Amino acid sequence: MIMKPWLVCCAAIAALAVLSRAPSAQSADHEASVPLSPSEAAGAWSLESAGRDICVVTLGKTHVGAGYAAKVGAGCAGALPGDPVAWKPTADGMQLVGADGRTVIGFGRWSNSLLVSHQASGVDIQLKRGAARDVAH
Repeated sequence: MIMKPWLVCCAAIAALAVLSRAPSAQSADHEASVPLSPSEAAGAWSLESAGRDICVVTLGKTHVGAGYAAKVGAGCAGALPGDPVAWKPTADGMQLVGADGRTVIGFGRWSNSLLVSHQASGVDIQLKRGAARDVAH
């Protein structure tokens, strides 16, 4: 049996329509490049670099002058390029900001539980949802 060209074309279109409705293979946690909302961000985040936990950063949903409240743990002093007091959402993640409203460090959103800041040194700084047990709060 030989199929007519128009029938083959219709079958191909139908197959594409079915495939386009199939569930995505991406995980439900995939939120790369999506702005972080205050309600999503609120809570403790572990600041990590070079594979080790450094300190805890607590992001709040209470609006303060430069954005939303942020509390940085004692151990963060040397790990961040400034002294953040707040955070604010960006188009693809968030920024920690100082008392003057200037950005201290920016993070890109990789998922609901991971924010990454690429540094010129080549060693990334990461914020991971949840507080590690062995770091300063």
